[in-house]
Amino acid sequence: MRITLPLDVYGLILEHCRGGLPLEACGLVAGRQSDGLKEILAAFPVRNADASRSHFSIDPRDQLGAVLAMRAQGLSPLGNFHSHPETPARPSGEDLRLFVDRRASYLIVSLAGPRPAIKSFQVSLADGLPVATEEELDIV
Repeated sequence: MRITLPLDVYGLILEHCRGGLPLEACGLVAGRQSDGLKEILAAFPVRNADASRSHFSIDPRDQLGAVLAMRAQGLSPLGNFHSHPETPARPSGEDLRLFVDRRASYLIVSLAGPRPAIKSFQVSLADGLPVATEEELDIV
């Protein structure tokens, strides 16, 4: 799957992730999807209900508000994003256990290095175990 992410939406995601430090930050992404392409057109920052440095849980009230805002804008939910304040932009073991929607894109923002890094993954099951596959992500 190829994903496009507008620079201004990436900026909003990055600002939310940096603002959450030293904890993980999270949110939802929405847009349009066609054959082989997801166009992220909006990001909806939400609270990390777990308030943790190593995992996240999207606040249910914030999630409902974000989904209603998506619908009002005529957008479809495409996935979520979260930050890794101290680790690379790849799914942790806990991330893999918690990723449940094989259609969703899971964007991970690493703030561990001198420059932020963002990657996107889809998760599928192989022999009953979750496997992450990196998606092609273009910031446009």
